[in-house]
Amino acid sequence: MNTNAKQGVFLAIAAYFMWGVIPAYFKLLDSVDSVEILMHRIIWSSLLLAIIISVKQNWMQISNIFRSPKTLVILVASSAILGFNWWLFIWAINNNHILDASLGYYINPLLNVGLGMLFLGERLSKLQYAAVSLAFIGVAIQVITFGSFPIVAFALATSFAIYGLIRKMVSVDSVSGLLVESMLLVIPAFLYWWFMVPTQSSNFADNSIGFNLLLMSAGIVTTAPLLCFVAAARRLNYSTMGFFQYIGPSIMFIFGVFIYGEQVGQDRLVTFGFIWVALVIYSIASILKIKKDNKAAS
Repeated sequence: MNTNAKQGVFLAIAAYFMWGVIPAYFKLLDSVDSVEILMHRIIWSSLLLAIIISVKQNWMQISNIFRSPKTLVILVASSAILGFNWWLFIWAINNNHILDASLGYYINPLLNVGLGMLFLGERLSKLQYAAVSLAFIGVAIQVITFGSFPIVAFALATSFAIYGLIRKMVSVDSVSGLLVESMLLVIPAFLYWWFMVPTQSSNFADNSIGFNLLLMSAGIVTTAPLLCFVAAARRLNYSTMGFFQYIGPSIMFIFGVFIYGEQVGQDRLVTFGFIWVALVIYSIASILKIKKDNKAAS
């Protein structure tokens, strides 16, 4: 493995590790309403991304996006879905649904495969079909046997999968696209801050400096893993990146069970079991595909 690839591996692990430990940050803010936290996440990540774009001198790319009505419409749609996903994740963490968030991001890659087949004309291998089928069976057993459906997990997985599908329709880089999406959400965020019913944390003048810095850190929490992910994606094959994506939900699972004391009931255990087996099969299918592609290229 060359130096560039080693850096990519380190950056990928860093990105998914940070995404995995994010629940610990939001738990520090569990006294703050989830919409208010979302507001801070939008505002401070927009500011940080704007600084990054300024340093890179890439405002021309942002200008080009706003000059393209088609691109802008797509990013309006993706920003709305991203805002919903951000809010639901915060709500899930601060309402003791960390395991649901974990399950959602385990389901996400399998859902991506299904959406790729339905909307992008991608063909699935037999093993990939088996993986998606197992995930479906696991959820079906939970619904039929236990009479419950993992609504939060599926809402997180579905919204993020649709967001990824929409972003495939527009050719803008991740950082520029995320800044535009954040900018589109900034106005409603500021309006919410201005007209919201005052809370114990809404007025910065009433907060301690430490608590204000904690709220503002939402920008770093949002942006830092993304930057590591983008840098890793430039150094590694996207298929290789896929093998690191389970770090995040695995850490969330550990946090939920062993740190925050969430219970793994029979319904969750059955669904997690089927999803884990499905992901093993999915990973095997990915490895075989990489070997096949390498063989065809040689």
